[in-house]
Amino acid sequence: MLNIKTEKIEKIELKIQQLQNEKKRLINQYKEYERKTRTRRLIQRGAILESVLVNLNELNNEQIKRFLEKTIVTSYADQKFKEVKSWNPDVVDNKSVALE
Repeated sequence: MLNIKTEKIEKIELKIQQLQNEKKRLINQYKEYERKTRTRRLIQRGAILESVLVNLNELNNEQIKRFLEKTIVTSYADQKFKEVKSWNPDVVDNKSVALE
């Protein structure tokens, strides 16, 4: 009887360990997904910045940062940001655009 309970306890402990390992694996998978998503977003936004700002390659990172702070961190830019955030991506000039 004691041997059967000991085996059962060992099986349960093994199952607990397996579940803990599965939990760690899932957490790591999620962290990797989040990292890749962030990296993709940063690359896309950097590409957008380079496509909008002419001669961006002439500035170093600190100069770009100062430029953005001087031009974007303003009340006017904040107002425009709020306007852009409220735009519907399917509407151009308040006219509905058919998706193709």
